[in-house]
Amino acid sequence: MCDTAFVATPPGFDLPSLDVQASLRVLDLVGIFAFSLSGALVGVRKRFDLFGVVVLGCVTAVGGGSIRDALTGTVPPVYLRDETYLWVAILGAVVGFAFGPRLERFDRTLSVFDTLGLALFAVSGALGGLALGFGPLGVIFVGALSGVGGGVIRDVLARETPQILYRHDQLYATAAAAGALVVYLLHGRVPDLASQLVAAGIVIALRWLSRRGRVRLPVRRLPESELGP
Repeated sequence: MCDTAFVATPPGFDLPSLDVQASLRVLDLVGIFAFSLSGALVGVRKRFDLFGVVVLGCVTAVGGGSIRDALTGTVPPVYLRDETYLWVAILGAVVGFAFGPRLERFDRTLSVFDTLGLALFAVSGALGGLALGFGPLGVIFVGALSGVGGGVIRDVLARETPQILYRHDQLYATAAAAGALVVYLLHGRVPDLASQLVAAGIVIALRWLSRRGRVRLPVRRLPESELGP
């Protein structure tokens, strides 16, 4: 997550513009709410109590942004300096706890908010990398980790295998990386808002296509004789 001042800006790089910073803040707040709600829904499904649901929602919400801040040298993480982020995370978790039992399709609802959070954090992570002058691989790396970090922490705490390790039929980290790449490729060629919307749209589209079996990653199938016990 980013605010109006980056810490430890490398020599030779200009500080990000106020327009970029404002965009990052908006993306962060919306993404935090979406990820917090997705984490809370997992907690409700796992029958966590209110405290557990709020903790899982908040960790899901700030996990990816914390990784991004660490990689871009923003220390301490912005959510510790601006409590707005934590309040939004708590709000998302409470909403998930209050209305989760009424949602009949947890998987579908979780996927919607998880995909929204993934797209927004991948884009904001890529913008943070661009602001510090990272190259294409650096921008992709920061964007992908920003997008998947919160979800991985959520799955680990909920005792589930992180989706990025096995769900080849539902693109997750790959979708985040693709969105970050689009941000890099369009930077300076189209208005910032347009590049952000296109990149977020790419992430959402890839997730949608993969969930319907139209796009997937290859998986190495071993003969049964080569599989372990």
